[in-house]
Amino acid sequence: MLKQQLILMVFVTLGLLCVIWLSQSLRFVEMIVNRGLSVSVFLQLTSLLLPSFLAIILPISLFFVVVFTYNKLIQDRELIVMRSAGLSQWALVKPTLMLAVMTAGFGYFLTLFYLPYSYQQFKELQFSIRNDFSSVLLQEGSFTDLDGLTVYVREVGRDNELLGILVHDSRDPDKQTTMMAKHGALVRTDEGPRIVLLDGNRQEVNPDDGTMSILYFDRYAVDIAHSTEDPALRYREARERNVFNLLTGVPPNISLNDIGAFRAEGHDRLISPLYAIGFASIALAVLVSSSFSRRGQSGRLLGAIGVMVLCQAVAIAMKNLAAKNPALIPLMYANALLPIILGLYWTFRGPQIRASRAASEEAKA
Repeated sequence: MLKQQLILMVFVTLGLLCVIWLSQSLRFVEMIVNRGLSVSVFLQLTSLLLPSFLAIILPISLFFVVVFTYNKLIQDRELIVMRSAGLSQWALVKPTLMLAVMTAGFGYFLTLFYLPYSYQQFKELQFSIRNDFSSVLLQEGSFTDLDGLTVYVREVGRDNELLGILVHDSRDPDKQTTMMAKHGALVRTDEGPRIVLLDGNRQEVNPDDGTMSILYFDRYAVDIAHSTEDPALRYREARERNVFNLLTGVPPNISLNDIGAFRAEGHDRLISPLYAIGFASIALAVLVSSSFSRRGQSGRLLGAIGVMVLCQAVAIAMKNLAAKNPALIPLMYANALLPIILGLYWTFRGPQIRASRAASEEAKA
């Protein structure tokens, strides 16, 4: 049974992962078709996002695999035969619990080690694309935001000539400028890519008195890469950091406004793999502890799915609330541990309680 569930879980997980990968990769396809981004860079960029989705998919895949497996055993009367042969509740659920523990262990590998590494690689690759392949980010006929620099290009002509250019530079909030040019080009230098504007003007509004100054130029260059910024020294997001840094980091390593969100992310990394055991326990409590019914298991199955979805929704809500109020962090642990405790209790004790009640009723009769 363990082997069958493991194989089925691999296929279910790969199927869900492919669906998510396709949905996430659609926003990068246009870069290949119209902007010349190589297929290898596209695959590398999208694949680095998969570990963050895999950590969420694994418990859900395990839940549906357990539901499918034991529901099939019930429908084929195999579970009744196993019990008649003297198999205990532990023997019936042992393969699933072993798989759940293995899944939780793999989940900890993802959340504690591979997830921060892969997302950090994703951000560094994104940084490289933004600085070395900025041409793929300039969308013809639309506004493109490049870290405080908004660029609009009406048309891309021959030899990548840019026609009808508008550039709004808000990287310095106190000195925001707007530049317009009839045409120009994107050039690459040792300091990074630049937009060279030809035959245009530069507008700047004085924040003190509201007056606007206009400078007309024949040639003007705008740096669109933060070449002076070292990728190793940039401010890293929560998903790029390890759990120890998330739970113990203090300013200036972590912004004061981000401490709550980072702490919640760190605790979520420790909690999320436990949902594999919790969701499996919910499925076992509903199916293994129940007796055969000619009416089918539809009601019980819907109830189990409802409980699983509720736990997942509460987990997301608790993480967002705990980011604002750290006092709610214990509720995150409670939401992960309660399904395990109650599910396993009902799995092992439920049939015995019902059997004793049935025996007492027969004795009274």
